Amino acid sequence: MTQDPAQPPALFRVGGDIQIHRLGFGAMRITGKGIWGPPADRDAALRLLRRLPALGVDFIDTADSYGPDVSEQLIREALHPYPGMLVATKGGLTRGGPDRWSPDGRPEYLIGQAQKSLRKLGVERIDLWQLHRIDAKVPRDEQFGAIRRMLDEGMIRHAGLSEVGIDDIEAARKVFPVATVQNRYNLGDRASEPVLEHCERLGIGFIPWYPLAAGSLARPGSPLDDAARRHRAGAGQVALAWLLRRSPVMLPIPGTASIEHLEQNMAAASIRLSDDDYQAIERAARGA
Repeated sequence: MTQDPAQPPALFRVGGDIQIHRLGFGAMRITGKGIWGPPADRDAALRLLRRLPALGVDFIDTADSYGPDVSEQLIREALHPYPGMLVATKGGLTRGGPDRWSPDGRPEYLIGQAQKSLRKLGVERIDLWQLHRIDAKVPRDEQFGAIRRMLDEGMIRHAGLSEVGIDDIEAARKVFPVATVQNRYNLGDRASEPVLEHCERLGIGFIPWYPLAAGSLARPGSPLDDAARRHRAGAGQVALAWLLRRSPVMLPIPGTASIEHLEQNMAAASIRLSDDDYQAIERAARGA
């Protein structure tokens, strides 16, 4: 299939050497309510994960805090040894209960959690490990130093950051190569636009979490709704297609617990927005 020159490439190389399709899967919602405990239907969660390869999904994003540990365990049971797949995980948050999250950036904690993720995922090296949050109670250079140690010791292949600004990225780059940045970003929340542009200049993968949110942009008669009707697609699918076109370093990871919804999300990769559609949605988003 010839790549449309008006569209960014469908593939991206994480860290310059791990090639993935740019539309991945976020594995937060395969756990229980409040991202706590096991899923209500464990077999359904496993079926959903096993559907990913057939849909061309080769990038999964998870975290030790999802469950906690539940998401990583389910991914291993369903997909190990992950042929042709990048399974990324994160560390740096503790859990006190459903919907309760607290940062812990102590170097010994970060390294210990990465070691646990190695065991949970059943791998000798994590190809992409990301600092879930920079802990304000711990000097960030100490946290970055722990990541450098994990890279040097071969525990992880590449490292990324989550919910950071440009200053954080540049401080981290003095200690280790930053392969990815994971910030909240969607049509309705463009606060991380400068970070995205910085990542694009540097070739850093940008992973937008909560990518489907569109707010009032999805109302009937909006440019997003109009484009969805023209493409015979849902507003969420068009929002994903817009993200994929927005930048060649954009790596959306929509999550779901439904195979039907998963298939709808993955179909967004085949939507080719016209220049007019893209610009109309962009103007509406900036004016929202």
